[in-house]
Amino acid sequence: MAATITALRRQISSAGDLKSVVRVMKASAASAIGQYERSVAALADYAHTVELGLGVCLRSVDSNGPPPRLSAARTECNVVHALVFGSDQGLVGRFNEVVVDYALGQSASPATKLWAVGERVHERLLDAGRELEGAFVVPGSVEQITRLVGQILEKIPMAGGEVEPQNTTLILFYNRPNGAGYTPVSQRLLPLDGHWERDLAHQPWPTAQRPEVLSASAQTLRAFIREHLFVSLFRASAESLASENASRLAAMQRADRNIGELLQALNANYHRLRQAGIDEELFDVISGFDALLPSADASPQH
Repeated sequence: MAATITALRRQISSAGDLKSVVRVMKASAASAIGQYERSVAALADYAHTVELGLGVCLRSVDSNGPPPRLSAARTECNVVHALVFGSDQGLVGRFNEVVVDYALGQSASPATKLWAVGERVHERLLDAGRELEGAFVVPGSVEQITRLVGQILEKIPMAGGEVEPQNTTLILFYNRPNGAGYTPVSQRLLPLDGHWERDLAHQPWPTAQRPEVLSASAQTLRAFIREHLFVSLFRASAESLASENASRLAAMQRADRNIGELLQALNANYHRLRQAGIDEELFDVISGFDALLPSADASPQH
């Protein structure tokens, strides 16, 4: 009995410690979600500025000659690069499985060159029998996203605008947060959508003073395209990180409930055994007292 009660005490203590860790992870995940969502919201103004500048460059190039746009039609030598965003850490539910299944369903061709952001996604893609061109480490904070984007622009061909645009397609696969948690989405960065380019070129300028590109309009256009790629990659990474922490928060909430139920069961079992031990001790005392009564009655009367 004593050994069983001691074991229950140890289990209750361990479950309590685990519950404290889970609550810390819940608080950390909730805080991280807000951090990444705020970064996406703050990026919106800069993205709008880049689009305005890109529209001016497109209008300038249209008026000066054939535009070196990245919306050229696909050719037989087209190379497709797919970048899949996941997580380095576990305890995120089916976060990685969902985005990998979605990416493989959308890019079923073995010729697609896959790139992984996150060790867990990298492992799942390998388990699916797909070869990878490379892998990147998931940023641990908003400040580290810029470094990740720089690595992507440096390593993936055409991401920096170095090659002929019609030869490369770049697609992103990542989880985007929503009211119910997250959902997998895809975004084609290259080649740029022709309708989107035309809309930018005809987008009205917000002030009465008309802007103009002073020189090297094609080079300026390339610079703005690179900034557009930077904004898109930064947003995709931040939304993926927000989704990862939302998935982790949901997993920790389930763990918190399960540990709470386990603690209730352990405490109930502990009190039941403790009460049984007390009752047994009382029965022993009563039995001993009853055993003494006949001898007391049989004692000589004076």
